Amino acid sequence: MTALRLTPLILAVALFMENMDSTVIATSLAAIAHDIGTEPIALKLALTAYLVALAIFIPISSWMADRFGARHVFRWAMIVFILGSICCAISNSLLTFVLSRFLQGMGGAMMTPVARLVLVRVTPRNQLVDAMAWLSIPGLIGPIVGPPIGGAITTYLSWHWIFLINVPIGLLGVVLVNRFLPEWQRNAPRKLDFIGFVLAGTTFAGWVFGISVLTLPALPASFGYGALILGVITAGLYFWHYKRTEHPLLDLRLFHFPLFRQTVIAGAFFRFGVGATPFLFPLMLQLAFGFTPFESGMVTFAGAVGAFIAKFVAERILQTTGFRATLVWSTLVTALGIFAQANYAPETPIPLMLAVLVAAGFFQSMFWTATNAFVFADIEDKDAGQANVISQVAVQLSLAFGVALGGGVLEGARLLGGGGAPTLADFHLAFWVVGAVTLVSTAMFLRVPKTAGQHISGHGRAAISAE
Repeated sequence: MTALRLTPLILAVALFMENMDSTVIATSLAAIAHDIGTEPIALKLALTAYLVALAIFIPISSWMADRFGARHVFRWAMIVFILGSICCAISNSLLTFVLSRFLQGMGGAMMTPVARLVLVRVTPRNQLVDAMAWLSIPGLIGPIVGPPIGGAITTYLSWHWIFLINVPIGLLGVVLVNRFLPEWQRNAPRKLDFIGFVLAGTTFAGWVFGISVLTLPALPASFGYGALILGVITAGLYFWHYKRTEHPLLDLRLFHFPLFRQTVIAGAFFRFGVGATPFLFPLMLQLAFGFTPFESGMVTFAGAVGAFIAKFVAERILQTTGFRATLVWSTLVTALGIFAQANYAPETPIPLMLAVLVAAGFFQSMFWTATNAFVFADIEDKDAGQANVISQVAVQLSLAFGVALGGGVLEGARLLGGGGAPTLADFHLAFWVVGAVTLVSTAMFLRVPKTAGQHISGHGRAAISAE
């Protein structure tokens, strides 16, 4: 295997751990809650703690990589994630479990952004699409194998092993990094913008925590509103601060680059819809269709199958069609898939649902692969770290707000209908709304020039050679 493909596959060990961990834990919440003496709904705080850790520490991942070396930071991020996993396994109360998930999130906040930054810095731009596709493949396996593995482990062994399984996987990743990945060129480290770190961390933590509390009622709603208000205030303070700082933690001046700006903003609208559907669709199958959790899981995993297939053809498709056509069709087909879910009924054939999910998963995967590379299309190498961090923060925030959007529409429709359990019509309305929001990204990507990013996709060179 070439060095180009070996590097992303080694880095992808971290993505595999993160993706499998996030899907495995969902099948075990009831068992964990029973053992540590709490309610399953209270464990939503543990999920929120992980997201808050990501929001706080992702912004300093680029500075850490420049200051201590990306290889070194990546290795220690995996070690921290392993330690957090062990702490989760030995937790005996809600507090210790929440703190352990926060520790896991600190490791996760460094793993994925640093892995992407490494690829951007060591990979020629015309090979970046292929490298990003290889980086994503093992991460996509996690959502496929996670639910059945989690259910089997919880049923036949113990929920503790869903965290302990990260130990051998993570140690394998550390060994591979030590053995095969040399230290690579890094930028001269800048002085850490500590004030910016505090303000940005408070902003993103307030937004993520607030929106999580409002959509997952484990705490009174006043906590959520208070956190959101604090986030808005510190966001304003950060905007004032960054204009007066030579090296801000998040350099918002990058939004002056048109392709970067369009990718981040249009991608956020796309993720509003994509972030809502994994929350809405399984819930609809269980509450409105009467499926068991296992039955709904056996349906929803089809999307991951389509995503996995796309990774093997992504580079060729981008070479043939270019970034604009790929992004337009990816967002459009995804929106149509969401609209299809807005028309499902209990009598809808399962094979039809599976086919739509595979197709939607395929095009969603094409979107992720394309934007992972396209976000750097007009960014110089010296700004790659900043672009990576800002785009990763945007991903986490937009996915969290996507869940809030879907949950908010569903809750509003339920209350307008007189309360009680959500009806099928309530779910249909939520799907129509998030599908319409997803279409906004299609309209925005239509404005991208046809030749944009062709030095990365190879689309222009393919056209010239054809002539």
